[in-house]
Amino acid sequence: MGDRGGFRGGFGDRGGRGGRGGRGDRGGRGDRGGRGRGRGRGRNDGEKEEWTPCTKLGRLVKSGKIKSLEHIYLFSMPIKEYEIVDYFLGPPGTNKLKDEVMKVQPVQKQTSAGQRTRFKAFVLVGDFDGHVGLGVKVGKEVANAIRGAILAAKMAVVPVRRGYWGKKIGLPHTVPNKIHGKCGSVHIRLVPAPRGTGIVAAPTSKKILQYAGINDVFTSSSGSSATLGNFAKATFNALSALYGYLTPELWKETKFSKQPFQEFTDDLNANSKHIKSRGIADKYT
Repeated sequence: MGDRGGFRGGFGDRGGRGGRGGRGDRGGRGDRGGRGRGRGRGRNDGEKEEWTPCTKLGRLVKSGKIKSLEHIYLFSMPIKEYEIVDYFLGPPGTNKLKDEVMKVQPVQKQTSAGQRTRFKAFVLVGDFDGHVGLGVKVGKEVANAIRGAILAAKMAVVPVRRGYWGKKIGLPHTVPNKIHGKCGSVHIRLVPAPRGTGIVAAPTSKKILQYAGINDVFTSSSGSSATLGNFAKATFNALSALYGYLTPELWKETKFSKQPFQEFTDDLNANSKHIKSRGIADKYT
């Protein structure tokens, strides 16, 4: 019996040989081969490729002709490159811009072969100082959906107008007026609140209001607010509409100026492919 026990122990040793499968880890050297396949593939974290703008707006931003996001919003120009937002607010995790995954949910489509499952990601970005964006993306893999949603959220960044409740002392801390937002069956109403009240809201809308830089606000919602996607979109729509109201403090005479595409048309024509940011563009000003 002892011999048989020894024999069984011998099988244990062979199991150890199974551990040689660990040599498959040496296949990790194959990763090094992966690094050789595309120069810089393995170095994405350390060194990022230089941004090459592919739109007129991107070329003007990189050449330093447009100084801030507010200059872009003033002329209601659509942002088609997420690098423009990164240029002014900094990439997430390194500067002012922060991002958070609100929810990832599976969605299904019935096909002749059965059901096709994909993943839908809701991502929020903001700088806690008057800029917030919400992105939605569907992908076959969770990582791809989140990555795409982050880029979509950056390109959807909007300015958030803030104001006061009562006397105008200190920095703006709440919404300047009552505002309403809607998506699907979800309605949300934002009401100005006194300083020190905090954000009186559900967790979903509270997170969005925090990222927008609002410190005090009352909220009231109705409809199916358990549907996180619609609830988040309704809150985002309400914040987006704040600059659509012409209140008395904005009644000053408007000084009209040329649109950047008209003002810097010579720069855009001088080098239609790319305006370098090493002072070369200054020759054409």
